[in-house]
Amino acid sequence: MTANTLFRFATAGSVDDGKSTLVGRLLHDAKAILADQLEQVTRTSRDRGFALGEFDFALLTDGLRAEREQGITIDVAYRYFATDRRTFILADCPGHVQYTRNMVTGSATADAVVLLVDARKGVLEQTRRHLAVVALLRVPHIVIAVNKIDLIGFDEPTFTQVAQQARDAAAALGRDDVHVVPVSALEGDNIVARSARTPWYEGPTLVELLEALPSTSAEADQRRFRLPVQFVLRPQGALATELADRADDYRDYRGFAGRVAEGSVRVGERVRLLPGTATTQVTGIQVAGRAASEARAPQSVTLTLADELDAPRGTVITTDGAPATRRDALVEVFQLDERPLQVGDRVLAKHGTATVQARVDEIVSRRDLDTLGHEPASALQANDIGRVRLRFAAELPLEPYAISRESGSLILIHPDDGATLAAVTVLADERAR
Repeated sequence: MTANTLFRFATAGSVDDGKSTLVGRLLHDAKAILADQLEQVTRTSRDRGFALGEFDFALLTDGLRAEREQGITIDVAYRYFATDRRTFILADCPGHVQYTRNMVTGSATADAVVLLVDARKGVLEQTRRHLAVVALLRVPHIVIAVNKIDLIGFDEPTFTQVAQQARDAAAALGRDDVHVVPVSALEGDNIVARSARTPWYEGPTLVELLEALPSTSAEADQRRFRLPVQFVLRPQGALATELADRADDYRDYRGFAGRVAEGSVRVGERVRLLPGTATTQVTGIQVAGRAASEARAPQSVTLTLADELDAPRGTVITTDGAPATRRDALVEVFQLDERPLQVGDRVLAKHGTATVQARVDEIVSRRDLDTLGHEPASALQANDIGRVRLRFAAELPLEPYAISRESGSLILIHPDDGATLAAVTVLADERAR
């Protein structure tokens, strides 16, 4: 059991599956709503015909006017709340197919995704699309919340049938580890407290489950060290006023700043700079402006090195087990832009803090979201998921996404207008080396 740790999770589901109501219920029952906001929601709920003491929980989460008018979530909204056992960051993702790109964004850094399924409708195409995104992004935990069980009369056989549909769809994507919880977001069944109306369900409530699942943050700092250099600190006389009397200390100073993506490093440890073969030793670490003996993910730090080596923005400072650099890769693509991705397209590939030119060498396949299998394709349209072979103009330290979510992911950018075209995960493929 993991307690008192930060846990990131995202919510997703098809339109009208009750996602906004679920998020509102979680925030309300966790007492993460301010009194004046609750009063306003109570008043608006009454105006909309809700009985005294009842709330339209969706009003707590539909922050944009367009969201309220359309009754759908449009943008990813991050919410913060805590229980007695854990602190949560919740990414509330849109369910509409048009906003699948936002769902990819919200799930990419999540420890878990809570995927809602309407108990009356079962698994839909959008459910399978969301499952595919979650499985291919290797989100550590998948929770299927079978919602609106009040509208099926808390019927166990119907829930069992929908739960099996969801398990089968996840299994087809290689995920046999899903958790399934019957809930009613509107009436609060199995959200925080166990429902007396589902005596046939013996598992945890949704919150009990989220409190118990292990987070990846504790595991991340045990992996090998990776620091993508964001910028190089070289004062060269332009010191802050309070450091003016220490000009001699900073005359030859060169610090390499960035956020630790994975692992940890200590002063005195040997490191390698990628791309290239140069190695050196860490001579100093600064965290939040103070000297430290160790740095670990996800801290933002500055390192000083023993040797004067060229390590501009985009360089990755690593310890043992540094990945090989490569100029091509077989990748899984989540096409986000309306413009199709085609063979021969020239794009920019952003990996960590490095941005290099790249070319689409081959569209290998497109995933059929009905069968979840792969089919031949000549292009990937918006919201398609498919496999592509990319060629880079410079070497990149890529690792399979299955090994590292940080080193194994990229973003493809349109070179002319800077729009994000696709999210990419690197597949293990010896032929690409």
